[in-house]
Amino acid sequence: MLKLRNVHKTFDIGSINEKAALCGIDLQLAEGDFVTVIGSNGAGKSTMLNAIAGVWPVDEGSISINGTDVTALPEYKRAQYIGRVFQNPMTGTAASMGIEENLALALRRGDRRTLRWYITKTEREHYYTELKKLGLGLEDRLTDKVGLLSGGQRQALTLLMATLKKPKLLLLDEHAAALDPATATTVLDLTNNIVLENKLTALMVTHNMTEAIRHGNRLLMMNAGKIILDISGEEKKRLRITDLLERFKELSGVQMETDSVLLS
Repeated sequence: MLKLRNVHKTFDIGSINEKAALCGIDLQLAEGDFVTVIGSNGAGKSTMLNAIAGVWPVDEGSISINGTDVTALPEYKRAQYIGRVFQNPMTGTAASMGIEENLALALRRGDRRTLRWYITKTEREHYYTELKKLGLGLEDRLTDKVGLLSGGQRQALTLLMATLKKPKLLLLDEHAAALDPATATTVLDLTNNIVLENKLTALMVTHNMTEAIRHGNRLLMMNAGKIILDISGEEKKRLRITDLLERFKELSGVQMETDSVLLS
């Protein structure tokens, strides 16, 4: 479903701020893979997601989604393949529009646009059913402005919007990091349920090693623009945080003592 081959990206080339963010990334995701990605700041996690989404062109290499080479496609053309949820709960929704209006925009993503605007009874029933699955009571607030929602409610809505049309690839960029611990757990559990229920292919960057271990069928660790660890299957199920810290030390040559030190 996703294939990155020898992907490179360097920022501020030729200046004193030159930074090699991606250094020959090779990665393949099979259909239905739910992959979590961890690593320290500057490891290249978000840069990799932005490269896949087409936020900026890569310097070298190729990116394909579901067999289609998207390397040269701009971000808006890749949107037909990709659903994305960002770290900031305020990103991804229109605050001045109602919940059902935001969902209608998401449902029409990639469709031919006209000047006609309406939400059918069938669509409204569909929104009600999908919102009810979130367990947050939003199904009874369809006409409420999104700006009135809490951060957790808004992020859950953004997650639903990103998956309403069953994207080929779901990108989650630390989408629970800005939430309080209890709300973050709720959003991550919702993410897990939606990905598994819809058999989506997902790539989730997280700063929390516990959540990286708990969710998904595969775990990647990045450092200095490279993937230094790729664990899946039974090996991933047996992982502990201490195991990851030890592996990071072995592979990067850097001593890390705690989860917060590694991912701060």
